[in-house]
Amino acid sequence: MLPDRLIVLTGATHGLGRVAALELARRGARLALVARDRDKAERTRAELRAAAPGASVDLHFADLTRLAEVRRVGEEIAAKHARIDVLINNAGVHGFAQRVTPDGLPEMIAVNYLAPWLLTRILLPALTAAGRARVVTVASEASRRHGTLSLPADLTDTRPFTARGSSAIYGKSKLLDIMFSLELARRLEATGVEAVCLDPGFNVTGLGRDLWFAAPLERVLRALKIGDPARGAGLIVELAVGTSIADRDGRYFTVKGRRALTPAPPGGDGALQRRLWAETEALLVRLGVW
Repeated sequence: MLPDRLIVLTGATHGLGRVAALELARRGARLALVARDRDKAERTRAELRAAAPGASVDLHFADLTRLAEVRRVGEEIAAKHARIDVLINNAGVHGFAQRVTPDGLPEMIAVNYLAPWLLTRILLPALTAAGRARVVTVASEASRRHGTLSLPADLTDTRPFTARGSSAIYGKSKLLDIMFSLELARRLEATGVEAVCLDPGFNVTGLGRDLWFAAPLERVLRALKIGDPARGAGLIVELAVGTSIADRDGRYFTVKGRRALTPAPPGGDGALQRRLWAETEALLVRLGVW
């Protein structure tokens, strides 16, 4: 059980995040959920309390395509909670055409990478205050199909792409997550805060909801018991509240065999990880959100 453990979780209203939140609530954790849709968030809270009567579930709202809102919700959570035990960066999107955010950024890079980077940085003091805290970031083995990495250009590249070309952009956003998580782990070595990322495998989660056939395809896959999100969510929960990451001989794990992975090149390059950190920080400073 997880009495009095506070866990902040993004993307909890569907898919992996919802399943992980249900398990964490059943274990007695206190949850602070970051969501965009208020109706979905309230339904999720009701579902969590039905599954775990008396569950503590706070709701915080932000549109992760707007980095000013990410900063605002991070500061709101930090003001309410001086100590956070776990942050789970789970929210993500796979767009099949280019969409540009109000900040003028490519949507997948903004939501999948920049938003969790910023939220994590804002919540670090509260995580450090917990003594032994965790930052868990949901990445993907789609990162192996990232094309060519170009920094800092990829952070702001809003060129159009086709549905087929979207896979490389999505993969790139997940490669950036892995690189961020590995650099974060190094920076936190003396603090007691652990950072880890994971590949949840194939899950029927609504990630491809932009496709017209997504809903019927999801029904078929569920009927065939293909892509059960409980597998990926189980690894999220295990890494969030299980044994110490330091005992696992790795920082990037896959649901397939629950084993450590080596990131796709050049994700494991320490110098490039440090450069990505610096370029990201500089971009967010220019945008006025850091």
